[in-house]
Amino acid sequence: MLITREEMLDARRRISCDRRSSSLQWSVQIVVVLVSQRPAYWILQRSNLISGNTPGIPMWTSSRMGHTKRLGFSTFVCLCLMMNFVTSVVSGSSRPPISSQGDSLSNNLFPHQRMKRSWVWNQFFVLEEYTGTDPLYVGKLHSDMDRGDGSIKYILSGEGAGVVFTIDDTTGDIHAIQRLDREERSQYTLRAQALDRRTGRPMEPESEFIIKIQDINDNEPKFLDGPYVASVPEMSPVGTSVIQVTATDADDPTYGNSARVVYSILQGQPYFSVDSRTGLIRTALMNMDREAKEYYEVIIQAKDMGGQLGGLAGTTTVNITLSDVNDNPPRFPQKHYQMSVLESAPVSSTVGRVLAKDLDEGINAEMKYSLVDGDGLDAFDIMTDPNYQVGIITVRKPLSFETKKSYTLKVEGANPHLEMRFLNLGPFRDTATVHISVEDVDEPPVFEPSFYFVEVPEDVDIGTTIQMIYAKDPDVTNNSIRYSIDRNSDPGRFFYVDVATGALMTARPLDREDVAWHNITVLAVEMNNPSQVGSVTVTVRVLDVNDNAPEFPRFYEAFVCENAKAGQLVQTVSAVDQDDPQEGQRFYYSLAPEAANSPNFTLRDNQDNTAWILTRRSGFRQHDQNTFYLPVVIADGGRPMLSSTGTVTIRVCSCDDKGLLMSCNAEAYVLPVTLSRGALIAILACIFVLLVLVLLILSMRRHRKQPYIIDEDENIHENIVRYDDEGGGEEDTEAFDIAALWNPREAQVVMKSRQDMMPEIESLSRYVPQACTMDSSVHNYVLAKLYEADMDLWAPPFDSLQTYMFEGNGSVAESLSSLQSVTTDSEQSYDYLTDWGPRFKKLAEMYGATDGNGGGLW
Repeated sequence: MLITREEMLDARRRISCDRRSSSLQWSVQIVVVLVSQRPAYWILQRSNLISGNTPGIPMWTSSRMGHTKRLGFSTFVCLCLMMNFVTSVVSGSSRPPISSQGDSLSNNLFPHQRMKRSWVWNQFFVLEEYTGTDPLYVGKLHSDMDRGDGSIKYILSGEGAGVVFTIDDTTGDIHAIQRLDREERSQYTLRAQALDRRTGRPMEPESEFIIKIQDINDNEPKFLDGPYVASVPEMSPVGTSVIQVTATDADDPTYGNSARVVYSILQGQPYFSVDSRTGLIRTALMNMDREAKEYYEVIIQAKDMGGQLGGLAGTTTVNITLSDVNDNPPRFPQKHYQMSVLESAPVSSTVGRVLAKDLDEGINAEMKYSLVDGDGLDAFDIMTDPNYQVGIITVRKPLSFETKKSYTLKVEGANPHLEMRFLNLGPFRDTATVHISVEDVDEPPVFEPSFYFVEVPEDVDIGTTIQMIYAKDPDVTNNSIRYSIDRNSDPGRFFYVDVATGALMTARPLDREDVAWHNITVLAVEMNNPSQVGSVTVTVRVLDVNDNAPEFPRFYEAFVCENAKAGQLVQTVSAVDQDDPQEGQRFYYSLAPEAANSPNFTLRDNQDNTAWILTRRSGFRQHDQNTFYLPVVIADGGRPMLSSTGTVTIRVCSCDDKGLLMSCNAEAYVLPVTLSRGALIAILACIFVLLVLVLLILSMRRHRKQPYIIDEDENIHENIVRYDDEGGGEEDTEAFDIAALWNPREAQVVMKSRQDMMPEIESLSRYVPQACTMDSSVHNYVLAKLYEADMDLWAPPFDSLQTYMFEGNGSVAESLSSLQSVTTDSEQSYDYLTDWGPRFKKLAEMYGATDGNGGGLW
């Protein structure tokens, strides 16, 4: 048997005693230590060496009986013989034999003397997971005062006392009555005491001891963090670390191999391997492709007892995903795309989509599309949809079928994120050809230019052409265009556009002071397809002309004191003008001719658009004249110069010495007037008579209208209502001069008018300006007539039909009307019709015209 110094020191620590009692002296003899295998099993004996006492053997022992099955049979027999030998030596002498080998060993181990103690106790060991039916014997407590007569009572207290552990109060035997689990609790600390059974007096001081639970391999390794999820990049080299798994064994790691764990792989080969000691999982196969297989389920086993047979094992699952790398270049599934787009497609509208497929995912599958070649680089553009990685071809500028009918584009799709180690797999870009056909549509008319700006003086005549608007049909058919004005843009109907020519004309007088700017919208419509409408904005600026005279901005009322002196300022006047000349406003002031020589007041022009009214004399009296009206002429600097006369009212007031107004009213002279009682009665009688007459007239009018009122009880079908209203007779036919309608140029200015309407309705031709009357344009004439009808409140009602027989000038044949002819058809020669050309051949035949030679017609 071998024993090492470290094991001796450990034994010395294990048998350290309580030094609270100095009356006892004890020694320890180490009989035998078996070191044939781990763990070591100690057999300890403590004997009390009490001089003078009867040789008794107060001692206790503890042993790991549960582990004797692990020792060989011969070892167990040797152990029993050693224990018997020690017992006989101790019982034969109260003092230890000095020459004995055991004492020599004890003296070498513990050369110092210890105090005698009445207790015999030790650190107990109990095997966990005991499955027997009887209580498990733990150890025995014994005191040297116990002579076996039952007078000593042993008491156990502390952790688990009475619940887990019990003690025989007579013999001191300790038993475990519950199943113990070291993983739940590894040791118990208890206290023992010996009492006199009769008196209850403590025979020994209370002592503390420990019961340790010895471990057995009853727990398998467990992966507390499982199952695991990990990822590793595809195409990783062999040996690339994936994840480290850890299994925990609840058994005692300091006792045997119960907690020694070894890792192995049960599923996942040949793709992965695991380190048996650390549990680190690594890749075991090169060129693993995510596109071929992405998910792997690996099962790892952890086995205790160093992986030996009989060890417990636990498993866990590791789900490993191959993460993507950019190892696949993009490719277009087709090399040629055919698309079409309407020529009316707006800018930025989508033409079509192209897609280059990439087997990678995420950032490695991102695409960037671009146009690298073709004849449509300026007409189309391409953008990348970041969500679906498709290339969207859009319109870059307006298209025209009449200009270009087809385009060809070369589209390139490339990966923006590349990995250098995979560049050898090929170029990470691809190209495709896109053919785009432009389809013809019926487009609305287009104006040239697309915006018009016109400046017109405000005194322009009605019917004057201010701008020619031009639009054309961009289609090949080139349909005819008809023009009109969007009335929402011209609610005042100031303008008119010729339907055929697009001539923009004034339809009403313009007034810059009323509306200085007009923004109208001119519409152009195709005759064959009215749904095709084009529009253009025409901005009309009305230029100012000097058509407004200056005037006072307000009513001027001034005051002058009676004691005012000559040359005193009475009032400062100014003027306003609605016109806005480019050179600015300039006003001139003067007194009206009738007041130019006024002896009371004078006016001074300050040359800054203001004027002063000054007193010309001193000493004004209210009783003589309390109010003066001074007319002032205000003229502007325009061309032609316009002027107006304003009146300044000046009142004479009485003032104090400081010039403060006191009173501006003249003293009234009160004349006493007395009326007699008879006069008052006459006045009241007249008033009464007038009231009676008024009531009588009202009553008569009411009775006159009574027959026209239908009684509710009468049947309306039995009544005939007569209206005796007469017409105008001949005056109705003379309301308009038919000659003026035949030929406005010869209309008289003064004509017969109706006398039954106030004010008189005269011929509409008299209001037409002379320049407009002589104009050859029918539009000007009609516009003038229309404006007169709109502005004349006494014109015929809206539902009347007005006929204008105005022909205009410009015809080669001049006038064909015979309304003003004074000769008969027989007296008139129509030979001139033969000179008008083939278009009038039929007309010449109807009137029997012949050629100059007397032969047949042409």
